[in-house]
Amino acid sequence: MNGGAERVERSPNRPTHDRQAEIWACLQGVMDPELDESVTELNFVTKADVDSMGRVHIEFRLPTYWCAANFAFLMADDMRRAVSALDWVEGVSVVLGEHMYADKINAGLAKGLSFQETFGAEADGSLDDLRQTFLVKAFQRRQVALLNHLIAAGYSSATIVSLTLTELGCLPVDDEGDKLVLRYLQRRDVVGQLSADAPAFVDAKGARLKTDNLAGYVSGLRRVGVNAEFNGALCRGLLAARFDLETPFVPKSKTLPVSPDTQHVPDAISRMSPG
Repeated sequence: MNGGAERVERSPNRPTHDRQAEIWACLQGVMDPELDESVTELNFVTKADVDSMGRVHIEFRLPTYWCAANFAFLMADDMRRAVSALDWVEGVSVVLGEHMYADKINAGLAKGLSFQETFGAEADGSLDDLRQTFLVKAFQRRQVALLNHLIAAGYSSATIVSLTLTELGCLPVDDEGDKLVLRYLQRRDVVGQLSADAPAFVDAKGARLKTDNLAGYVSGLRRVGVNAEFNGALCRGLLAARFDLETPFVPKSKTLPVSPDTQHVPDAISRMSPG
């Protein structure tokens, strides 16, 4: 999930299907904050259309009607930011449907309001604080997956904790290890600035891990991964049980008018409260 998106170089006169592919590529990088999985891979996004004026219309749904409002708003905001980074995009509308707060969230998104402005006194905490909390959890999940892989591959605790970021990038590992290193490095800056000689493995406060308690540290982080894996499986099960994923969903949200260029209708859904 990107907090702030950079504008991508303009590519004029690009065919609509190419633009849609770019939109989906952007959405692929938007993560469910709790599960650290792509909203597209979780089947949350049901439509991503672009009209002749370069305006993008996104619809998404979640597994339950009562999914936490701040989670839903955060994902919608991250989708908007990610797609807005495409230089040809003239505007982005994101619509949530089939959710207890769909109308309120959609109205706030349409007006460009923040979560606090949308919910007023009902808003509990800052969306930025929530985003940071779950970025740290994502960092921990990715870190423990990589640490487990390196330990299983025979690397000693002393070797692991002594690695710099440069050395980690050059470490001989198998294909799975390469993927885990890449995913880990994508979240490493959440807990500290990156530099070539910075320690590869640090805790949530940015302190280098220590050899003598690495095993206990890894054991403690495994609970983060287990909980997330359980919640991910539960989310997929709830989504599949609630919606026919093989048939296009017919939306029911009442908020936001249909764009005449795309004849786009809102359709989205909901999700569980954070666990």
